Amino acid sequence: MGKWAITHIFASHNNTIITVTDMTGAETLAKCTGGMIVKSDKDEGSPYAAMRAAQKIAEELKEKGVDSVNIKVRGVGRGRSKTPGKGAQAAIRALARSGLRIGRIEDVTPLPHDGCREKGGKRGRRV
Repeated sequence: MGKWAITHIFASHNNTIITVTDMTGAETLAKCTGGMIVKSDKDEGSPYAAMRAAQKIAEELKEKGVDSVNIKVRGVGRGRSKTPGKGAQAAIRALARSGLRIGRIEDVTPLPHDGCREKGGKRGRRV
């Protein structure tokens, strides 16, 4: 049985950020974003960028001797979009294909329990 890590995937509609920490969550082992992969701003949140970022992460983890990961997927949450972006699915699939063993996949999107008032005023954001 090898070394375990936690993969945090933050997938908004504009970008995908993948961070890998040790099991305590204190030490960062690897980090990659969609913006580090593609040139164009509009492609940062694309499945392709997320897939390439996940492949890069997998290579770094194998160098450090990590062979098993738990995945925590997160959307923007709070008052905004509660579903993860397009890149989340692609990133998980790429991690699985790279030969890493996947323990559990968990959704950790923060959901409001009717806390603060959303910005935009009484009639919402007028475009």
